[in-house]
Amino acid sequence: MRNLLTVFCAAALVLSAAVAHAHFGMVIPTKSAVEDKKDADITLTYAFAHPFEGKGMDLEIEKAQVFADGKATEMTAGLKPGKVMGKKGFTAAFKLARPGVYTFAMTPKPYWEPAEDKFIIHYTKTVVAAFGEEEGWAEPCGLPVEIVPLTRPFASYAGGVFRGKVLHNGKPVADCDVEVEYYNGTKGKYSAPNDYFVTQVVRTDANGVFCANVPFAGWWGFAALVDGPDKMAFEGKDRDVELGGVIWTEFTAPVKAGK
Repeated sequence: MRNLLTVFCAAALVLSAAVAHAHFGMVIPTKSAVEDKKDADITLTYAFAHPFEGKGMDLEIEKAQVFADGKATEMTAGLKPGKVMGKKGFTAAFKLARPGVYTFAMTPKPYWEPAEDKFIIHYTKTVVAAFGEEEGWAEPCGLPVEIVPLTRPFASYAGGVFRGKVLHNGKPVADCDVEVEYYNGTKGKYSAPNDYFVTQVVRTDANGVFCANVPFAGWWGFAALVDGPDKMAFEGKDRDVELGGVIWTEFTAPVKAGK
C-alpha cells in the first residue's frame, strides 16, 4: 500500500509540473485608445503575475520607458510602489499631450523562480493610441526580446485574432512558444474547464510570426519565451535565464446601437 501511495504521489507531481502556469510581465493602462482631451490623463499598472488566476508575484523594475515619435522617454523615476494582486507592483501617471501612438515598455530586474530553477526576465509593453493618430504601432522598440504587432494593438474587437512577430536581438525567432493568457482580475470573471485551459500556447512559423484567437473581451497578454544566452550565478551555481517578450492589448465587445 505504501509503495502504491508513493507511485501515486510521484505521478501527481509529474502532472502538476506538466501543467505549470505561466508567468507574465504586465503593463496595463487605464485606457488603450483615447479620443477626447478630457481623458488625456492615464494611469499605468506594472505587475508580474499569473494573470488568469489573479496571483501576483513581487516585481522589481530596472527601467520604465515610453516610446513616441521615434524617441524613448524615461519614466522610471515617476513609478510609485504599491500592491497589485497582493504583491509588490507599481503605478505611473502619464498625460497624453498630443496625437500619437505611445508604447509603454518595462524592463524588470531578474526574478528568481525556485520551482523552475531559473531566472525570469520579461520585457513587457503595451500600446496606447491618442486623439485619432495611429501611425507607428508596428515599429519595434529595440527590446532584447520583443513581439512586434502585426495586428493593430488597440481598438480591436473581441472574437478576432492577434498576429505578432517575435524578435530576439532584432532577428525573427522560428518555432518559438508564445503563451497567451487573459487578465482575469483578482475576483475571476471566468473559470477554466481545467488547468490546461489557463494558458493557451501557439508557436511561431519560420519567419517568427504567430496568430492567436481572442475569444472574449478584456486584456490579453502574449508572451514569447526564449532561452537567455548567458547564465546567472545564484547560491554558488550558474542558473538558466528565461527571456520573454510580452505585449498586452485590449479587445473590446462592440456597443449596441443607441447606447
